[in-house]
Amino acid sequence: MDRLQSMRVFAKVVEMGSFAKAADALELSATVVTRNLADLETHLGSRLLNRTTRKLSLTESGQVYLARVRQILSDIEDADAEVSSQSRTASGVLRIYCQPGFGQSQLGRLLPLYARDMPDVVLDVTLSDHGVDLVQEGFDVGIFLGVQKFDSSLVARQLATSNLILCASPEYVARRGEPIAPADLSNHDCLNFAYEQLRHHWPIQWGDQHVNVPIHSRMISNNGAVLREAALAGMGVAIRSSFAIEDDLTSGRLVQLLKGRHLGQTSVMIVYPSRRLMSWKTRTFIDFMAARFPHPKCDPWLAETEAVAEASPDAACRAK
Repeated sequence: MDRLQSMRVFAKVVEMGSFAKAADALELSATVVTRNLADLETHLGSRLLNRTTRKLSLTESGQVYLARVRQILSDIEDADAEVSSQSRTASGVLRIYCQPGFGQSQLGRLLPLYARDMPDVVLDVTLSDHGVDLVQEGFDVGIFLGVQKFDSSLVARQLATSNLILCASPEYVARRGEPIAPADLSNHDCLNFAYEQLRHHWPIQWGDQHVNVPIHSRMISNNGAVLREAALAGMGVAIRSSFAIEDDLTSGRLVQLLKGRHLGQTSVMIVYPSRRLMSWKTRTFIDFMAARFPHPKCDPWLAETEAVAEASPDAACRAK
């Protein structure tokens, strides 16, 4: 027995004063209506209605039960309406995970714009270099760089392409000199992210050749913010994502080294558990971010020479 359906049938029969009218209102057959009410009375072990050929009347038990049933059905309608309304309204807590470099350089300026348009959304933002399980840890959405791992069952959408570039502070370059060729890096202090494949060699594209340059690590860290601070302090040369140090390059706090040499690219992905029944707060945030990065391959700090940039069909994108 579907008890909730039987409750609806009972309440409708009382409201309409007739089994036949209740059946029409519920778009059920009279037989189904009669059976639902009989099943409900059997379940309760008590008669709810007195029936005659001309009239229906509530028993004492029926009067008590009807009051509770009407309250239950009203609460269910309110709950349905509340959830349905929330599904079309951006509200509640939006939990966001983000890779720190992108988060510090981009989210800090973008989130206030989103918050201005979505005043009922509370932003709960976590920045971490460590991978997370979005579903298990309760995040609504995550922003990952291509080197980070995430569950392949999640939905991923590319936001942008970030280029890996060599950088150092002007003070370091003045003290130690600027590397002219990749091999020069072997004589410099290197600030290294804690990936095993980067500990002893840095991969650099030199013309048509791909070379692995032996390097001396002055510092190794699994935290990009620590490496950035070390580079700003003049401690050495770092490989960083262009998004992570965009403001530093623009202001001149850091300078790009070996311009025209390609160290590789990494995708910036916005990741979320499912497209199905997505909350409106999550949907609006994904659309907001996608609108801010309309050209996923556009990056103002591509490690190319000006001549190459001018000849490239993507030059207009980079000049945006």
